[in-house]
Amino acid sequence: MPIGATSIFFNKGNPMSSENTLFPLPDTLLHPIVEQALSEDLGRRGDITSAAVIAPDKTAKLFLVSREDGVIAGMDLARLAFQTMDPSVRFQAEIHDGQAVRAGQTLAAVEGNARALLAAERTALNYLTHLSGIATATALAVAEVAEYGTDIVCSRKTIPLLRVLQKYAVRAGGGVNHRMGLDDAVLIKDNHLAYCDNIAQAVRQAKRAVGPLTCVEIEVDTLAQLDEVIVAGAERILLDNMDDETLKEAANRCHTQTTHTHTIYCEASGGIGFDRLKRVAQTGVDGIALGYLTHSSRSLDIGLDFVA
Repeated sequence: MPIGATSIFFNKGNPMSSENTLFPLPDTLLHPIVEQALSEDLGRRGDITSAAVIAPDKTAKLFLVSREDGVIAGMDLARLAFQTMDPSVRFQAEIHDGQAVRAGQTLAAVEGNARALLAAERTALNYLTHLSGIATATALAVAEVAEYGTDIVCSRKTIPLLRVLQKYAVRAGGGVNHRMGLDDAVLIKDNHLAYCDNIAQAVRQAKRAVGPLTCVEIEVDTLAQLDEVIVAGAERILLDNMDDETLKEAANRCHTQTTHTHTIYCEASGGIGFDRLKRVAQTGVDGIALGYLTHSSRSLDIGLDFVA
């Protein structure tokens, strides 16, 4: 976490604003994911440790506690992990996803069969710590560029089979999702252009192919390419690996061409780190794509504690 960042969640308020509604993921989507994770952990014999040393009718009350400041994501996954092991487990949440918490703050009380709680503990914490780490990193980035109104956008650089969860965590931190997969938006990149005759023609061809309801975005590396795709009618442009001065000129050209009938959204990308975020936002780009949110964020330290 960047130096001096631990208090930004509280100085700037809740990372989730009314303009960025966090729609919860439905239990019907989460159940199979949690069940598969529990099956991986329980293996062929179940929790042999708890079965060996804890009486089958023993009950317990434990508390999910954040051990550092951050933003929470994954509470429903934690709840389902415990209740999948034993539907009678009581899960009393004290906070909700997208909420900032302080070190030592209780997130939820969990009460029920002790064996069930301990069997689900690691699965619940794995989801909660990982997703809260993403939400926290996103909230830090959002706060860093808040005065410029710049979107913080995630990418498809996600752990296989966890994309829907990781992108949800980005939203919990106040970020914006890019496309979920290859099928819901067009993004023409340099590797596509290597097999196309003309960059402007690629834009026009893609727009005809997918129709008006599907977003078409194209990646450009130079201002010359940018001018071509603007003329071709591009409405979303990825400005890849440009220095700050070039980004500023590119953003200016995009916004100069924006009218009430044609809006161009420009997004900076290319290994942008936290220390460069503010400088990039100052160039006037509409969004900044950050791969590290999902592929490199550190987990938030959260524990399941017994209170005597």
